Amino acid sequence: MRITSTCCICPVLVCLCFVQRCYGAAHHGSIKVTRNQTKHIEGETEVHHRPKRGWVWNQFFVLEEHMGPDPQYVGKLHSNSDKGDGSVKYILTGEGAGTIFIIDDTTGDIHSTKSLDREQKTHYVLHAQAIDRRTNKPLEPESEFIIKVQDINDNAPKFTDGPYIVTVPEMSEMGTSVLQVTATDADDPTYGNSARVVYSILQGQPYFSVDPKTGVIRTALHNMDREAREHYSVVIQAKDMAGQVGGLSGSTTVNITLTDVNDNPPRFPQKHYQLYVPESAQVGSAVGKIKANDADTGSNADMKYTIINGDGAGVFSISTDKETREGILSLKKPLNYEKKKSYTLNIEGANTHLDFRFSHLGPFKDVTMLKIIVGDVDEPPLFTMPSYVMEVYENAKIGTAVGTVTAQDPDTANSLVRYFIDHNTEEDRYFTIDANTGTIKTAKIFDREETPWYNITVAASEIDNPGLVSHVPVGIRILDVNDNPPELAREYDVVVCENAKPGQVIQTITATDKDNSANGARFHFSLDEGLSLNPNFTLRDNEDNTASILTRRRRYSRTIQDIYYLPILISDGGVPPLSSSSTLTVRVCACERDGRVRTCHAEAFLSSAGLSTGALIAILLCVVILLVFSLAIVVLFITLRRSKKEPLIISEEDVRENVVTYDDEGGGEEDTEAFDITALRNPSAAEELKYRRDVRPEVKPAPRHHPSSSLDSINVQEFIKQRLAEADLDPSVPPYDSLQTYAYEGHRSEAGSISSLDSVTTQSDQDYNYLGDWGPEFKKLAELYGEIESERTT
Repeated sequence: MRITSTCCICPVLVCLCFVQRCYGAAHHGSIKVTRNQTKHIEGETEVHHRPKRGWVWNQFFVLEEHMGPDPQYVGKLHSNSDKGDGSVKYILTGEGAGTIFIIDDTTGDIHSTKSLDREQKTHYVLHAQAIDRRTNKPLEPESEFIIKVQDINDNAPKFTDGPYIVTVPEMSEMGTSVLQVTATDADDPTYGNSARVVYSILQGQPYFSVDPKTGVIRTALHNMDREAREHYSVVIQAKDMAGQVGGLSGSTTVNITLTDVNDNPPRFPQKHYQLYVPESAQVGSAVGKIKANDADTGSNADMKYTIINGDGAGVFSISTDKETREGILSLKKPLNYEKKKSYTLNIEGANTHLDFRFSHLGPFKDVTMLKIIVGDVDEPPLFTMPSYVMEVYENAKIGTAVGTVTAQDPDTANSLVRYFIDHNTEEDRYFTIDANTGTIKTAKIFDREETPWYNITVAASEIDNPGLVSHVPVGIRILDVNDNPPELAREYDVVVCENAKPGQVIQTITATDKDNSANGARFHFSLDEGLSLNPNFTLRDNEDNTASILTRRRRYSRTIQDIYYLPILISDGGVPPLSSSSTLTVRVCACERDGRVRTCHAEAFLSSAGLSTGALIAILLCVVILLVFSLAIVVLFITLRRSKKEPLIISEEDVRENVVTYDDEGGGEEDTEAFDITALRNPSAAEELKYRRDVRPEVKPAPRHHPSSSLDSINVQEFIKQRLAEADLDPSVPPYDSLQTYAYEGHRSEAGSISSLDSVTTQSDQDYNYLGDWGPEFKKLAELYGEIESERTT
């Protein structure tokens, strides 16, 4: 427990202090300070006794901002062991020891050598020691104490947030709070009045006041009007030392703006207005403006104008421009000076946002009277209709009358009118107009299917005043006549299966007509009656603008004929009816049992992508049968040779057919898409180019002609080159890597062709003995067939 001299304030405490001092003097050097020291005397053990009063300090004080020439005296350290003979040495350590604070080691006097600032550092913690100069042994325990910097009034109050900008509504009640300002003082608020601030108003009276303690600024007058004065600059002062003389002060500026409220009603500058509007004013156009003044701003000055009565309320309308707050007067109906020369309107302007606190200042609206004078002007001719629609038939002769337009002068003079067509577009040149009567006539021949509608503009002007022109749109519809025959709606790709049955529908066709529905809605289909009865196909009219193509016989063969041409006659229901003929191309194709097209060309057999599993199995089975059959023929041939005892090795002079073997498992002779073998052997049997089933031909095939004289004149070599070029240029032909060589046997051969392409598959009972009469080149063949015939007979 620390005991200071300030504690002895009663008799009991005085006695205790006296006993403590005596006790400390009798036992000098043996008592240690428990709270203010951190070391023990050397050689002694710790004993819990009160510290000696003569070696205990709470704090010293030093005045800040000392400006004297000598160091400032702080205090004195003194030990009871000091007899004044200089044997005791005082040592000072801690914050600022030796620099800011110095000590006389003999007397223990402490001085401050520098001017201190409390706002930078408020206190310093130091330690004191007393030692024996001769032995350097501690005479007192180390004692800790504080040197506190004592404040002086050296800092003025400051407004850290100023200057201020604030608003307050106009017409506010007196005492309305505007803003609270706060000033800060860096001096010590716990010592004296150095930091005690008082507020006062230097500028801004009598409009505003400030609370001296809180710094709250309030209005000081009733009904401050923004329209009279809007901005105020108020200067507030803060003074320390509680406002006493000698205190320091600081000030700030508060800029106060009065905000607007709706306390002013609108007012028209005049009670009567007059406006001139010419009768030529366009409907919907603005013809004048009117404005009521309002001293308020913003939404408080927003206004709405209305026509409350008057004989022109149905002719004129008024709207409000939100930007300028003006009333815009517009024309609702056309004016006519000859019928009415003036109108009267009563217009009201009223605020849209009202503040009921100031309703006693109202009413917040005003009314004025507006007289409108209609001006007489020379008007252009007026058409009897706003637009015209006329009709004329296509193919009408030039000069045919289409219709008539009429216009009159609306003025009292009733001048004569002249008509003309504005030739702004090409369409205007298709018609002419009579300048005096307004009759429109055709100038060209029209085709409805090319242009069904024309739009022109007719103008009318007064003869006396050509500058006044009025315009009217005229629409001319071209009426249809039946001048287009019907035709097939598209190019049809008709396919008939080889296994087709009689009466089977293979295609349904439709037709189109460029004429409208009144001249071609009903179509009639039939076969061309100029030709003989078609034994292959027939046509059935479905009587719904469609027709069906049907087969007339059972089974078709691609090898005999792969393309048929069917002429069809189509007529419409117009007056008079028109007709046209078209030719359908029917291709013969191989089909599955369910009717799906398998192939229409020979090369299609080589495409595995278009073959079903059943077709592949059938092809493999045929290949196996052919291999077995070929093996049987070879065995039979060897057997016959052995039976004749002829050598198997044939001499080079022996003229025989060479057997060419290909590693190609294709579809046999049907692979030869590039050349027609039949045509090579006999040009008279040549046919035109065949088209693939899976590739649509670019050019529609022409009907076939079979003049025998032209076929007989075909050059076989040129024919082969032509087919080779076609195969090379056809992108749809598969790229086979086999070279096919063909030999031409010539015309009028006695033997004819021995190709198996046209031979029948069944066995024949024909006698082959005549082969021996054909010459030596057929000798071996005659012997071979003779042996087979003999074996068959046997």
